[in-house]
Amino acid sequence: MFAAILVLILSCQKNLVFEQYKTIEHQSWYKDSVLVFNIPVSDTTDNHNFYINIRNDIKYEYSNLWLFISIEQPDGKTVEDKFEIALADPSGKWLGKGFGGLKTREAIYRRNVFFPMSGDYKVTIQQGMREDYLKGISDIGVRIEKVE
Repeated sequence: MFAAILVLILSCQKNLVFEQYKTIEHQSWYKDSVLVFNIPVSDTTDNHNFYINIRNDIKYEYSNLWLFISIEQPDGKTVEDKFEIALADPSGKWLGKGFGGLKTREAIYRRNVFFPMSGDYKVTIQQGMREDYLKGISDIGVRIEKVE
């Protein structure tokens, strides 16, 4: 059993291209605060899955989170998008994993992403809820994995 789990963990890690979290100070995300992730890309042949990861306190008042996402390629071309992540099911049960008061929700943002050129891609994320200060969000993460 342990060997199977270890193989699963190691196989996921070999496909990992990038992963980083940004901490939201005092778990209070101001509406104009923009998180910036600089993603170095060298592989322009394989497809990738792009994840957005959210860590929220169980005292977070909503069941979802709207995000404004912008991706700037090395040549300056930019794509802007809105993305909704469900953090709880309709009954109020948290969808994220974790013990105690902090849950981590991993959501696939885009499947089979092709990076057309190598270089640094700049990803910016801003909360899109209707609150000046969104309380209860601890960290925002971005993860890129190669598709097998």
